[in-house]
Amino acid sequence: MRFLVRDRILGIGDDYWIEDERGNKVFLVDGKAMRLRDTFELKDVQGRVLIDIHQKMLALRDTMVIERGGEALAKIRRKRLSLLRNHYRVTLVDGTELDVSGKILDREFAVEYDGELLAVISRRWLSVVETYGVDVVRDDADPALLIAVAVCVIHLAEKEREEREEREE
Repeated sequence: MRFLVRDRILGIGDDYWIEDERGNKVFLVDGKAMRLRDTFELKDVQGRVLIDIHQKMLALRDTMVIERGGEALAKIRRKRLSLLRNHYRVTLVDGTELDVSGKILDREFAVEYDGELLAVISRRWLSVVETYGVDVVRDDADPALLIAVAVCVIHLAEKEREEREEREE
């Protein structure tokens, strides 16, 4: 199942729709401005919040938390001691770990569980400018969670790049 995401560099306060391959609106990413921490909500077409995404406060490394119905679902952070700069670890509340690796800033990366591919995020198979796709490979995978993971790692990678550029100035 493929989803199309209009790439708006995920600024806080930005809202954008995620569509299926037929162009139907499926999810709304609602960026919440005027918050102390980076916050997004993934909503369905009726406006119901499916997933809440926010920055974990007081963490040593930038960490995003994904919640569903007020309950923690996952934490995402850049993998420590990774030779790959763009390698993130998603830790689900049950202890399951997902690996996210690839060229995050180029929107070319994958989400895997125990070596098995769950989703591919790519611009390669799209002709629409400033759009990337989330291809959920497994039928039993949670598309909302995998889209939330993509939103989080892109946000963390963009934030890391901005901080690095500020230090270099």
